[in-house]
Amino acid sequence: MPDPSSVSAAARTSAPATGTAETSRGPSFAVVRQIHAGELNIGYAETGPAHGPVVILLHGWPYDIHSYVEVAPLLAGHGYRVIVPYLRGYGTTTFLSGRTFRNAEQVVFARDIIALMDALRIERAVLGGFDWGSRTADIIAALWPGRCKALVSVSGYLITNRKAQQQPLPPTAEWAWWYQYYFSIARGELGLAKYRDDFAKLIWRNVSPTWHFSDATFNRTARAFDNPDYVPIVIHNYRWRLGLAPGDPRYDGLEAKLAEGPPVHVPAVTLDGALDPFTPPGNGAAYRSKFTGPYAHRTLQGIGHNVPQEAPEAFARAVLDADRM
Repeated sequence: MPDPSSVSAAARTSAPATGTAETSRGPSFAVVRQIHAGELNIGYAETGPAHGPVVILLHGWPYDIHSYVEVAPLLAGHGYRVIVPYLRGYGTTTFLSGRTFRNAEQVVFARDIIALMDALRIERAVLGGFDWGSRTADIIAALWPGRCKALVSVSGYLITNRKAQQQPLPPTAEWAWWYQYYFSIARGELGLAKYRDDFAKLIWRNVSPTWHFSDATFNRTARAFDNPDYVPIVIHNYRWRLGLAPGDPRYDGLEAKLAEGPPVHVPAVTLDGALDPFTPPGNGAAYRSKFTGPYAHRTLQGIGHNVPQEAPEAFARAVLDADRM
């Protein structure tokens, strides 16, 4: 198995031509590929050897595939085939039909990734994510463990229980979620559409207080918000969580299973950014019981919400460790 202590050295010796490239905006994915998968045409970046063990890395909101632009070559240098897809509503991922319900309940993102794996003929992969990506990876690990070799999940167990969502949080925690309530009204939807870049930049600064990103770094990601389905997907996701918007009845059975809080049995490493306002107290204790297989937890001091972009070596090391558990 790969030696986690050599992450940096691997990155220096590997620069796959089809993976990442240096541009005037900093590192970027050289090629974004497209493939029909389920009800989507999914855009994804890929780097590393074509026949290497697969790692799929999943971004959140309001971010995109470039959260992993430094993680991907680290893992490729260890022989992994790394795939980083745009989630529905972001970047070059589009719906195949204009008539399809722009559904953003939690399980559809997991179904999208399963469809992507099927389209690419990938049976199993190590899954890693943060924010929406953590939730998506957690769901696949819990409901389809045969497709998930190991898991890296920032903020731990993020599967949504909509009944629990009806209960108030302490005021400081509610403040961190202010935008969720803003999005529940028409003014919030209009605000996101009109100020999508300003909105995202504000969130980045609030949830990652020590991450001093450049305008070029932000603008590289902000292009992913130009997707015509970005606003409908974001709005539906947050309204669905609060019980303010329905999902697709086809997925009611799966959502009922998720509401029970199914455990994750696959090997897992959970990461918390110590400065992330969404990190639960207790150094991982709040969700420890949900991980029943081989397990490790790490809290990253001085790091906020966007762990893979703020601490790429720590994230890559977690993937290597999870895979060798």
